[in-house]
Parts: sequence; structure tokens; C-alpha cells
Amino acid sequence: MAASSRPPGGRDTLGLRLALSFLAVALAAVALLAGLIVAFAAAEVSELVSTQRADLTSAIASAAAATWTQHHSWRGADISPALDLAGRTGADARIVDAAGSQVAVSRGFAADRGVPQISTPIVLRGQRLGTATVRFSRTGLGAADQALRSALARAVIAAAGLAALLALLSGLAVSRHLTRPVARIISVIRARASGERGARVGEIRAPGELRELAAVLDHMADRLDRNEQLRRDLVADLAHELRTPVAVLQAGHEALLDGLAEPTPSELSSLRDEVLRLARMVDDLQTLAAADAAAVELTRHPCDLADIAETAADSLAAQFEAADLTLRRNIRPAPILADPRWLHQVLTNLLTNALKFTPAGGTVTIDCGTSDGQAVLHVTDTGPGIAAADLPRIFDRFWRGRQALRTSGSGIGLAIAAELTRAHGGTLTAASEAGHGTEMTLTLPLA
Repeated sequence: MAASSRPPGGRDTLGLRLALSFLAVALAAVALLAGLIVAFAAAEVSELVSTQRADLTSAIASAAAATWTQHHSWRGADISPALDLAGRTGADARIVDAAGSQVAVSRGFAADRGVPQISTPIVLRGQRLGTATVRFSRTGLGAADQALRSALARAVIAAAGLAALLALLSGLAVSRHLTRPVARIISVIRARASGERGARVGEIRAPGELRELAAVLDHMADRLDRNEQLRRDLVADLAHELRTPVAVLQAGHEALLDGLAEPTPSELSSLRDEVLRLARMVDDLQTLAAADAAAVELTRHPCDLADIAETAADSLAAQFEAADLTLRRNIRPAPILADPRWLHQVLTNLLTNALKFTPAGGTVTIDCGTSDGQAVLHVTDTGPGIAAADLPRIFDRFWRGRQALRTSGSGIGLAIAAELTRAHGGTLTAASEAGHGTEMTLTLPLA
């Protein structure tokens, strides 16, 4: 089940911000690029126009020199070809002799004050004959210059507008692609917060990070549901486990109070056994709470896993003998840095678990040593084994498999062992096959 809801106010502010960010970046890039283009293009155009104007002025000076050559004097020289050359390019020219006296001038020369002009000497065989001055009006080369600049500006503006439009459309598309899965994830979180336990994100089309976030959220929801189910199972199991000793204690005490039974040693011993059974359950719960809440403060110091294994095996030897089980030991030194008190708890839980599920006449083997630079301990039994479907969950808190339902207990012994192992920086794993026993493997760093 997947839930859906809109953000407060119904506005996709994140999507809008992303789209505007794309637009801003695009406009900034276009503005920078346009500025560079205009600047470089304007410089190139200006240089080209200046070169053309200089070339035109030199050509007019050469044309004037050619007319002087015909008469070897400015008197009677026909300067009109030079003036016509200037007029065809939209410019006005004036020719003066070496003394500065005006020889010829275009009609609009005097009116073109304030416009760019170029002067060049008229030289023939090393002799200076005069000066040619050309004024460039806003027609001709000047008009072409302005037209080119205007066309370039219009092209840049059009490109900027098109880029802004494309950036806005792309930003809207990308932001929608990004915000849609985010909105879905938020809606699922809200749905779960409002009590919809079945709300899941499911498969979404999104970038890898968002898909991973959705998968993690769904996995977390599954774990929460599993823990909730385990909690409910714990309440039911504890109620079932507590009902028997409480009922026996109540019945026994009522019988004593009513005079229906005598306070014989056997009667009192039976009541004491039920009290001890209740105490064990409370101790298990306290130990798990301490391990889970990190209230267990390890006091680590150099020790030998072999010594701890021997002590744990000795403490349970009588119980193995009473259950008609053989406890084999193959223990070699394995120096570690650990808290022996809590590590003893781990080994006791493993051995007790093997004792509980191994039938009479079976064998439990404890093997300790080093391997690949680590301390390794195996506890192997010849019991009925664990079903493949149950194996991944045996370290879950309060979980009890089908085999465990036939025995007493709260289902938290292996959970305690796993928590304490992790606190020591080690790992606890299980390998089993139905009908072929179980092997628990404890791995710890060597000292």
C-alpha cells in the first residue's frame, strides 16, 4: 500500500526552486557567453573597420598622387577620381598641398564634423606632396559597422531568450523527475506517522540515491512491523510462560493456607523451583535490556578465550550429564581483549541452547582456537537442526522457531549473545540443516 498527499499549501516549492535555479544558471551562463562574444566581436569589427578606413585613406592618397604626376603640380590636377572613390564608400575627403593649402574637398566634408577621420601624407618618390584627410560619416563603413553590431546584439538576445526558455522547460522536467519521488517518500512517512502500518514507497523511477532511500525506508518499515510483531509475540509468550509458574504458586499457597497440604520440604521445594523459573525470566529480560541500551560497560583486559570456554563448560557439565549428553572439548589457547564476565554469558547461552535442543544420547562439541588471525569458537550439536526458513531469524529478539515452541524460555538467549558479541567487536553466526544439527560460530579479534 502506498499513500499520497500534497505538501502543505499544495505547492511544489522544491520543484519551483529547482526550475528557477536551472533558469538562473542558464541565464548567467548565457550572459557571460554573450558578453564575451560581444566584446571580442566588437573588437574584431572595430579592428576590421579601422583597417578598411586606413586602406581607403591610403587609396585616396595614391589616387591624388597619380593626378599630381600628370602635371607635376596640383594646378590643373583632376582630383575628382580620388573624391569619387571616397564618395562611393560614404566618406568625404579633402586634399591639401605641402604648404597646407586646400587643393580639393568633398561637398559634405565641412558638415561631417565630429565623425571619425584619418589623415595620411601624399608621398611620391620620397617627396611629400600634401595630405589626404578622410572623414567617415554614418553611412558606408560606419553604417556597416553599426549594422553588424546591431545584428550581433539581436542574435545574442534571441539566443539568450531561447536558452532561457529551454533552461526553464528542462528545469521543470528535471525538478518534476526529482521531486515526484521525494513527495512520494514524504507522503509514505506521513502515512506511517498517522498509523498506516502498510504504507510503503515501493518501486520508484528516480536517481539511484532516491531509490536507495526508498528501499531503506521500506526496509525500516518492515523491520518496525517485524519488531512490533515480535513485541506482541513476546507479550503472548511471556503471558504463557508466566501463567504456569504463577498458577502453581497460587495453587500451592492456597492449598497451604486452606490446610489442604502440609508445608513439607518437597512441597516448599516445588514452590521454590517456580520462583527460580520466574527469576530466570526476569534476569533474561534485564540482561537483554542492558545489552540493547548499551548499558553494558565492558571492562576489557587481556584474557584467553580458552579459559572462558573451559569455565563455561565446567559450570554446565552437571546439566549435560543429567541430560545424558556428551560434552566434548577441543580447546586451544586464543588470546583476546575482552570482558570475561559478559563473554562467559555468551558461551553459557550457546551451550545452554545446545543442551536444550539436543536429545538424550547426543553430543555437543565446543571447539576453540585461532584461525586467520582471529579467535574462533564453535559450538556444535547433534540436535534436530534449524529449518532454512527459521535460520535467518534466530538472533531476532523474542523470536522462537518451531522447535523452540516445544521448550520453555523467552526466546532471547541468542539475541543477548549476539548483542554482547557485537559489543566485543566480533560476530556470531549460525549454520544448520534440518535433521543434521547446528553449529554456532563465535569470532573475536585476537589481542
